[in-house]
Amino acid sequence: MHTLRRTLVALVVLAILVSTAALVVSASPSKTLVVTDADTGEMILETPVEDGENVTLAYTHSVEKTAVQDVYVVDDAELRTDRMVFRSHGAGLPSDADIELTDEGFVVSPNRSYETLPVVPGSIAGHELVVDGERYDLVERSDGPVRITVEDRTIGDRISGVLASIDRPHASLYEPALETPAHRPSAVDGPTIAELNAA
Repeated sequence: MHTLRRTLVALVVLAILVSTAALVVSASPSKTLVVTDADTGEMILETPVEDGENVTLAYTHSVEKTAVQDVYVVDDAELRTDRMVFRSHGAGLPSDADIELTDEGFVVSPNRSYETLPVVPGSIAGHELVVDGERYDLVERSDGPVRITVEDRTIGDRISGVLASIDRPHASLYEPALETPAHRPSAVDGPTIAELNAA
């Protein structure tokens, strides 16, 4: 009887420790890449990221019909431009910047940071976000312009976001009246890769 009582007490203490650890972990903030509707602020996508991790915005140039990749690096609460990779020259693509020819294609490596990266997903460009090997179709998920940010969120926040997104059906394809060749981000703290070429 005495042994049974000790076992029960040990189990109760263990359950309390596990619950406390779970609360501490869920309260600890971690970096999350968040995509929201630019007009409504509604959350469209969130996925965990780490400092130094690459986030790629991949799309097809609407005039050249060639692949373009804008690669950003998670840098605290910002997305820092690492490089733009493209396979041809055309409207909206760099032509007079420092361009390096690599196995990937033409590479431009500006160094700009964005707290908020605005993107206008379009069906011709087929904008996709690539994070940790996972591809997310921004055209399918959005009704129009989106904003991409890096936020500190707890595991509990992320679980709530996932549960909320389950209730939201995927939006219909966005068909802009005039589609531009690039995603047209603009930042308060500097020009975008495409804007560097126009300057």
